[in-house]
Amino acid sequence: MRLISLPLAVLFLVPGLAADSRPLSPCTIYRPDSNFYYDLSPIAVQPWKDPKKGGKDDRTQSWHAKGYDLGTNFTLNFCAPVIETIKEAEGIEEGLLKNISAFYEWKGKTYSLGQASTELVYRGRELSLNYTNGSPCNSPLTHDRRNLKHNDDDDDEDDDDDDDDKKKGDDDDEKKSHKGKSSKGHDDVRRKSTLISFACDPNLPEGKAHVSFVGTSPDQCAYFFRAKTMSACGGVTDPPTGLGAGGVFGVILVIFLAVYLLGGIAYQRTVMHQRGWRQLPNYTVWATIGSLLRDILIILTSSCSRLMPRRQGYNQLPGSGRGGRGSRADDENRLIDQLDEEWDD
Repeated sequence: MRLISLPLAVLFLVPGLAADSRPLSPCTIYRPDSNFYYDLSPIAVQPWKDPKKGGKDDRTQSWHAKGYDLGTNFTLNFCAPVIETIKEAEGIEEGLLKNISAFYEWKGKTYSLGQASTELVYRGRELSLNYTNGSPCNSPLTHDRRNLKHNDDDDDEDDDDDDDDKKKGDDDDEKKSHKGKSSKGHDDVRRKSTLISFACDPNLPEGKAHVSFVGTSPDQCAYFFRAKTMSACGGVTDPPTGLGAGGVFGVILVIFLAVYLLGGIAYQRTVMHQRGWRQLPNYTVWATIGSLLRDILIILTSSCSRLMPRRQGYNQLPGSGRGGRGSRADDENRLIDQLDEEWDD
């Protein structure tokens, strides 16, 4: 039983080890609690390199979601930037405009909801995708926090007046460095972000998705969406990269043969007290199969040798066969008879 349980345990562990060691492609993920593999790249809209070669089912624009009570609509893409051309967005540098994955327009201005990302995340049972570093929030809550922070700085300045000159100089240096960081707008400015949750919908065709807007935070810094697609259903299909199904089967076969040979040799040697070639498991069967294959090989080679053309050597002369030998004997007998008659005379 131990020899049987060992290969079975190895067989179940090999697929999981192969899946964990396999590098993942962008916009793909393995579910942590199972071997399910998810690939959301089919719903990522890509720009056409040649519009004339595009199919009738290919999308010419990114995915859209209605904002309903917000009075605006949202445009977003999955694991890729939107294919629409954005000339300007609030608080976004020109070099980052081509990497925006979600945005909306309000009063003639464009607001980014985050930069492109291909890293899928599994939180509990929810498959999600997160975009960050969008446009500044510019919400009242953010302004209140900034005012509160400036008031605290003023109180610190009043307290510093009562200290000695050395301590005041050190505090001024720290205050200048703090103001320098604030002027860059990276430490105290909150930026918009997007969280997309994916749900399985097997009724949708492959490459299609239904995107809906769920809501936003009170300060309008975080936006939540839900996308239904067949790509979120997942499956046990191995990805095209890494060790495929044939490789896994080959590893399982090699392990099975190794366990069969080692276990059989150990049994034949320790229990049956066999030595030499007889230590191999099922030696009699393998020896019979070997002799059978050898006989078949001999039959095939002999049959092929008959079909091969012979060398053209010397041909037999007429009368040199069996008939020729018989006629020569008759001649000799007649010659002997003649000699006998001459001697009698």
